[in-house]
Amino acid sequence: MNRHRMHAFLAGCLLAASLPTQASTGGTQADAVVERVQVPAWVERQGTRQELSPGVVLQNRDRVITGATARVRIRLADGSVVALGADTILQLNALGVREGEVFTAALDVPQGALRLTTGADARSRQRRAVNLRIGTITAGLRGTDLWGSADGERDRICLLEGSITVVHPQQEAQQINEPLRCYVAPKDASPLPLEIVTGQQVSVWTGLTAIPGNALARAPTSERAAARRGRWGIELATLDSEADALALYDRAREAGYDARIKPQANGGGGYRYSVRISRLAAGVDATSLSQELAASLQVPLPIAGRH
Repeated sequence: MNRHRMHAFLAGCLLAASLPTQASTGGTQADAVVERVQVPAWVERQGTRQELSPGVVLQNRDRVITGATARVRIRLADGSVVALGADTILQLNALGVREGEVFTAALDVPQGALRLTTGADARSRQRRAVNLRIGTITAGLRGTDLWGSADGERDRICLLEGSITVVHPQQEAQQINEPLRCYVAPKDASPLPLEIVTGQQVSVWTGLTAIPGNALARAPTSERAAARRGRWGIELATLDSEADALALYDRAREAGYDARIKPQANGGGGYRYSVRISRLAAGVDATSLSQELAASLQVPLPIAGRH
């Protein structure tokens, strides 16, 4: 790659990400927006995989994938919040608004853990038709807070609040109105009788989809928000070699981290290249994540600080 192409590539890394953000929607409310990410996580769109970052607008038929330590929080247009745990796949289908201003979505989770929460304000603001499939179980939602998981042994949907109607290929539809009831379907077997769980067990499960401190914050929408979060980052390395900088950039992006390269004049007519990860929520987040990056990318302990 010649120097002109290299510098054009590096400038592009600084100026724009390849996926649209909420700000680029021209004022129209997006059907689904990524609010927070604990990396690594990706979105697959039309056969192309891209690392996931806060502010990304998701589209119909997108596939969200989380890594072994990842968490993702997505806000739908009706106000519902989808929280994904580690090693989870979420397929977004039927995403949009149909006649009568009804928001629609079909959320398919063939593996992993998910929590879906719909607040009272969302119920009063917009009608919706949202279905969730966890493994082999399909649930129709009506003002609901639920948690579900799918693994190699069983599929499970637990009602935390509200009401759901669940359907399984080997059983007739069943409505669940009482909280702390779980519909469980072992693999290759008929569903079991409703399981009653304790609040303590639910706390353990919902913790698997909650985002701890070391997560990327949603892009700030005001000066006040910007003052609270988004100014911390991590410098992975500053390198003299363009090729070395690109190699580290590629490794970070492939691992699901939203890396950028910043050229810096070295005073002798050449450049050094700073490889960075930005928009972290707070200093403690950057410090924690820098330790993970050192291990996963096999680099010296990166420098965390305000960018």
